[in-house]
Amino acid sequence: MSASTTDKFKGVIVAMNSCYDSEGNISTTAVKKLTRFLMDKGVDGLYVGGSTGEGLLQSSDERKQVLEAVLEESQKAVTVIAHVGTLTTKESVDLAIHAEKAGADALSAVSPFYYGYREESVGKHWIRIVDSTELPFIIYHIPSTTGFSLTPSLLKEMTKSPKVIGIKITTASTFELQQFKVMGGPGFMLFNGPDEQFLAGRIMGADAGIGGTYGIMPELFVSLEREYRAGRIAEAQQLQYTINDIIADLLQLPIYAALKELVKKRGVDCGDVREPLPQLSEVHAPLIDALYHKIMNAVGELK
Repeated sequence: MSASTTDKFKGVIVAMNSCYDSEGNISTTAVKKLTRFLMDKGVDGLYVGGSTGEGLLQSSDERKQVLEAVLEESQKAVTVIAHVGTLTTKESVDLAIHAEKAGADALSAVSPFYYGYREESVGKHWIRIVDSTELPFIIYHIPSTTGFSLTPSLLKEMTKSPKVIGIKITTASTFELQQFKVMGGPGFMLFNGPDEQFLAGRIMGADAGIGGTYGIMPELFVSLEREYRAGRIAEAQQLQYTINDIIADLLQLPIYAALKELVKKRGVDCGDVREPLPQLSEVHAPLIDALYHKIMNAVGELK
């Protein structure tokens, strides 16, 4: 891809929450409100239907509803990446074809999971998705949840397709990130997954970050990216420390439910998380309040 094309995939890309109404159905109104909130904060892109978006807990029709609502509201003002990973190749291909027709900028998918697939099967699955549309494709490497680790041989095979433009890498190893960057070759894109190492990932070669905690404090990540691009590494490091202090508190809570509650406090009610994801209880309320105030104090201290 040309430099002008890949530029649209750089920077701060929020792994969006999905939004439900009081009956647990998709609320397209809330999805659009959240999309607008994030865009107004200056993020570069939106990643729809991933882990934070509870995509794997939704039907295909629900995933399509969420993506369409995001695209209707964003109107190409930011980059939109559709996560289409599912347990079956057929369903993933269907979601991919829909995403292209709806106007998404790129596709992404985790490896198929549960049955302990070998790399030949994973490669076939991903290539079927890649071949189903003309959209760029981003591998989603998250072995802690899928049980599958991307190998150099499979990466080499995948990159034979010019539509495979990069990897979202969600592991704690920036060494692995850097090695994937080298293996991918010139122009191959890396998307940092762990929010707590956004800056480390950028320094080691990531072109962007995709993360769920960005949604509760987009101002902090946008500012961190700005400082990094300007070469003000000490300032960027301090922002990462502030972010990590917030993430450390988040990890003491049911994280997906906590993210939704904090998004609600930021002005967008996305409903509860889907079971069997753990919910918040009354005992968590003081911790959520304290965390919200910590976030807003940090936002208020930005230059």
